[in-house]
Amino acid sequence: MDIPINAEVFCSDGLCGHTTCITVNPITQKITHVVVREKQSPHTERLVPEDFILKATPETIHLRCDNTELSALDEFVAYRFVRADIPPLYPLGDYTVFWPLAVAEETTLVSKEERIPPGELAIHRGARVEASDGLIGRVDEFLVDTSDGRITHLILREGHLWGQKDVTIPVSQIDHFGADTAYLKLDKDSIEKLPAIPVRRWSL
Repeated sequence: MDIPINAEVFCSDGLCGHTTCITVNPITQKITHVVVREKQSPHTERLVPEDFILKATPETIHLRCDNTELSALDEFVAYRFVRADIPPLYPLGDYTVFWPLAVAEETTLVSKEERIPPGELAIHRGARVEASDGLIGRVDEFLVDTSDGRITHLILREGHLWGQKDVTIPVSQIDHFGADTAYLKLDKDSIEKLPAIPVRRWSL
């Protein structure tokens, strides 16, 4: 099964949003959740357990829940509002200057934090893929074994080191996952020699 990132997501009662990233267990190398950004305003991002996925194609994911059930799932992003004292700025011709003797103004800042489940990592589309001798490209999607939910291959997005559309890397060659980065056991020369695995793409 193909688990795409930035794909349209359908609930049982219609289009409900799109995926923004996945979370993985770095020990078992299993996808645990997909993060779905809801279509309806305010476009909340929800943590959707992997077993909610009914089926998937390279462009779509279908869930075994309706929009109401989706909206009851945990939010992925938490917002915190903090007060801060910021001195006022004054225009001076083509410049804006800081006036050190002015009384500070109180303002509100918004802090955004992803609620990644304990012991897991979030992998976004475009996350770095590092060979043993340097950066080779960015994550496009993952292939997953439907029998156990384990990742079988990582697929690089277009614009990577070798130019061909799909480079598929077996999960056995992933050394570990870091913060939005997949680290490989192979060097660039070895990756270039990997056999190609055809990945079907659907025309829109």
